[in-house]
Parts: sequence; structure tokens; C-alpha cells
Amino acid sequence: MDEVIIVGGGLAGLAAAHEATKRGRRVVLIDQEGPQSLGGQAFWSLGGLFMIDTPEQRRMGIRDSRELAEVDWMGSAQFDRPEDENPRKCAQAYLDFAAGPMRSYLYDIGLRWFPIVGWAERGGSYANGHGNSVPRFHVTWGTGTGVVAPFVKLAKEAEAAGLLRFAHRHKVTSLEVTNGRASGVKGDILADDDAVRGASTNREVVGQFEFSGESVIVTSGGIGGDHDKVRALWPTDRLGPAPKKMVAGVPDYVDGQMQQAAKEAGAGAINEDRMWHYTEGLENWDPIWPKHGIRILPGPSSMWFDANGDRMEAPCLPGFDTLGTLKRILSTGHEHSWFVLTQKIIEKEFALSGSEQNPDLTNATWAGVLKERLGKGATRAVEAFKEHGADFVVADDFDTLVEGMNKITPDVPVDGAKLRVQIEARDSQLENEFAKDAQIIAIRQARAYRGDKLIRTAKPHAILDRKNGPLIAVRLNILTRKSLGGLHTNVQGQVLRPDGTVFEGLYAAGEVAGFGGGGYHGYNALEGSFLGGCIFSGRAAGQEA
Repeated sequence: MDEVIIVGGGLAGLAAAHEATKRGRRVVLIDQEGPQSLGGQAFWSLGGLFMIDTPEQRRMGIRDSRELAEVDWMGSAQFDRPEDENPRKCAQAYLDFAAGPMRSYLYDIGLRWFPIVGWAERGGSYANGHGNSVPRFHVTWGTGTGVVAPFVKLAKEAEAAGLLRFAHRHKVTSLEVTNGRASGVKGDILADDDAVRGASTNREVVGQFEFSGESVIVTSGGIGGDHDKVRALWPTDRLGPAPKKMVAGVPDYVDGQMQQAAKEAGAGAINEDRMWHYTEGLENWDPIWPKHGIRILPGPSSMWFDANGDRMEAPCLPGFDTLGTLKRILSTGHEHSWFVLTQKIIEKEFALSGSEQNPDLTNATWAGVLKERLGKGATRAVEAFKEHGADFVVADDFDTLVEGMNKITPDVPVDGAKLRVQIEARDSQLENEFAKDAQIIAIRQARAYRGDKLIRTAKPHAILDRKNGPLIAVRLNILTRKSLGGLHTNVQGQVLRPDGTVFEGLYAAGEVAGFGGGGYHGYNALEGSFLGGCIFSGRAAGQEA
């Protein structure tokens, strides 16, 4: 009998395994995918971590504090339900972790960070509202692969020491309960499959399994790969109608089946209508999984228009308010929007989410970073999307640009004359140092931060001036990504039953638990808190189970 059973080989599961084996506990780590997928979704990420008052921030002239971060977090979370008690406690505990031992804990196991701290999810409304007041997005050297690798190494060491064993291609179908306590799992053994990481694998059943243990930790992730489940839980009253077309930011095995098995065994779940989907999704021209989408991480300068060709108002600016912008886009009755920009903007401001889209950062070489980020042109990944991507239009003149946009979306054409008037008005704001245009003001503020000025924000310039061209338009799609609710836990990671009592022997961590408590983000995420939440909640569960 294994003392601790962990279901899910992603970052949260690996963090839990590390803490449990550190205590001398014997662990079996179960995952329905093969060994090539160890690390789960975290492997594909940009590797950003939300940390507070770090040496990296101080070197960039950023003054941060636990108190300021709490104002930002709570203003974004907007907790307003009785069941938010544990999510709020988990949020407070994460802030303590992120402002305290988090960096040294990760540094000691091998993580390092890019020296320029990113300013993600900037908000743009009120000081006590949504958004990060200061840059807090710490990109890990090695991106998501660099976050996962030290935890994989620790798991392999625990395996060599006889404390951990892997059960790959084991799909849990039910949670076993004895006298009210989680006592094990049952499921199907799947046929081996050597498909590349992230690609769809077979579901051929070649046997059954049953494992017993003193504790079970569920770290099986969210539901973003199952768009029907996303639509079924979609908060229409808050965000508008669920999109009929979405691109997938996660592989199709991210399907929520283990969360459902836990609920069927008696686990409680809360805040399942809270979710986090991006508005800047691209159809991947070289997909790995079904409907594979890539997110643009934009700088602040691209002009953003809805499907009808109306410029979106603040705070619906690039990189400011994800869910506010999602609601604004869907209010048109359509599901896409447009960036209009120049070659100068794309060269400085377009980054693509994902370890595979950022080989310079993933390989952690300064020579690569300097060549990709400060050399001529956009990064190779961005230029490849510009050349091959179905969502890109590139033109030397404005009329040809509009013609190309309408060729992509013939059912919802934009009016070129209306579009031109709005761009000309924006360009007129550059004639002196004063402006009333919220986006121009935001661009100038961004360039006051030397990190943004160096690698993330283009010098303000007229979009319709040919010397800044060619002109570029990008159709943006809704990209599924994260569940913000899930299995209801306390701060220790113990799963609660629907009546609020502890489900003995059952723990949960990572996205399946809303990254802690059943939704420690509340309604809005501040970025870097997904990977950070997996580590935080996985660590807590592994210390207790």
C-alpha cells in the first residue's frame, strides 16, 4: 500500500510529491498520459510567477510590498459569496508565501529568473480595483520547462530512493471511500502511446488497476480542453453568451474528468462559473493538440477594435483587463476582435505565450535573447505567425489592409472609412506631449518603466505613416485557458464536502482546486498566479497528506 496517492503529474502534483517524499512518505504519482507529458500544462507556459518585493523588482526600481499586493489582489478578486471564506484565506496565505519564502524556496531547488520583471494585467480603472499596480510577472529562465525541470529532477531522485513510483497511462475513473475516508483509486490502464507531448493519445483500455493509500491528493487540472464543459459552466450573466468558436490553450486531456469523479465520491466544489479565458488567441499554424491556440502577450500600442470596427475604450486596452475585454467583445454578438498595428509595434511588443514560442528564453541563453528581442525584426516565432498564420493581414497601404481583413471575416466586414477616422484621431494625439487619448497616455506611462521601454513598448508613432509600415491587422479569437473555481479546500489542501465538513484523507491542489480553496483568484487573475498557485497549493497538500 502506498501512503500517498497523487492523481495528476502536472506542476501541482510534482510539488506535492516533493513535499510528501521530503517527509519520508511513500508516493505513487498517477497520470493518464505517458512519461513524455510529465509536468502537464506548466511545461507549455511562459514560466511567469507572481512574486512580491523581490531583488529583481528592486533592481528595476519597482517598490512593491505585501500590503500593496493585497490591495491589488482583493480589488481584482472581488470576493462576494459566503463560500469565498476559504478562497480568501488561501489568497492571504499565497500573498504571505509570495512576499516571503517563495523566491528562496524556488531558488534553492534551481529556479532563476529573467532580470526584467513584466507588467501584466495592468487594470486601468481605480487604485482599489482590478489590476497590478506594479510589475510582478517574473519570467523563469527556461520558461515553463525551467519551472517544471527542477521538480521533475526531485521526483526522479525520490524514485531512485524508493520513495516514489510513477504510474503513467493510468486513468483514474473512481475514488474509493472506506468509512467516510478516501482510501484509494480505481481505473483503467491505457495502451502505451509515444505521441509527442501535448498531442492526443489513444484511450485503448488494456487492463484495470486499484491502488490503496492513507491519503489521496487530486491535482488533475481544469476543463479548458473540453469546450462543451466550458460552455456549460459559462457565466452568461457576467460575460455574455458563450462563444461558439474558441481556440484551445490547453491539450484535450485537460477535461475535468477526475474532478467529476471526486464530486461523485462526495467532494464539494464551488465557484465553477468563474473562469479565465484570453481574448488575444491565434489559431496555431503548426498545431500540436486539437484547436491549438497561442496567446499574444501584447505591449500597449496596438489599436484594438471590436468585430464591428469600433475602437474599444479603456480599460479594454492590450494587457490591461482580460475579463472586462472579453465581456466587451462578446457584447457585440460576435466572438472575434482586431488588432491594427505597424511593423515597428510588432517588432517591439509582440510576444507569444508558450515555452515552444520563446526558444531564446526556454534555452536560457543571453545571446539568444539579445538576438531575438533586440535584433532586427520581430522574434522568429512572431514572424512565422505573420507569414503563415490564418489570422494575420499584412499590407503596404490602408485600403489593402481593410480588404484583407474583410476577406478573413466576410460575414462581419469592417467599414474602412470608419476605421480610418478612428486611427487618424489617435495619430493626431502624438503632435505634442499632451494627450486625452487613454491609450496614448498609457503608452507614455509604460515607457516610464525602463523594462517596458527596453523590450516591451515601441516609441509612440503614427500608425498611418508609411515609414512605420507595413500595416498589420490581426484577428483575435477567444482562447480557453483556466478554471478559477473547483474542489473546495481549506488552506491545508483538505477537500471539504458540500456541507463544509472535511473529507478525511482527500486533498486537492492546483487548478482542480481553483489553485487553492476552490477559487483563490476570485473573479480575476493577476497573472503568474497560476504556476505560483500550483506550487503553493501543491506544497501545502504535500506537507499535510
